[in-house]
Amino acid sequence: MNKHIGLVKKWLANPESITKEELKANAYAAADAADAAYAAYAAASDAAYAAYADAAADAARFVKQYEELTNER
Repeated sequence: MNKHIGLVKKWLANPESITKEELKANAYAAADAADAAYAAYAAASDAAYAAYADAAADAARFVKQYEELTNER
C-alpha cells in the first residue's frame, strides 16, 4: 500500500496515533510525489506529441515523394 495513504488511514482510524508533524510531513511528501507524477506525465505527453509530429512529417514526405514519382496531385 502507498505509505502516504497508509498513514492517512491510520490517522482516520485513530487520530491520536499520528502527530500533526507526521501529517504535515506526509502532506508535503504526497504533494512532491504528485508533482513528480505530473512531471512524468507531461514528459510522456510531450514525447508522444513529438512522435506524432514526426510521424505526420514522415507521412507528408512520403505523399510528396509519391506525387513526384507518379506525377499525381
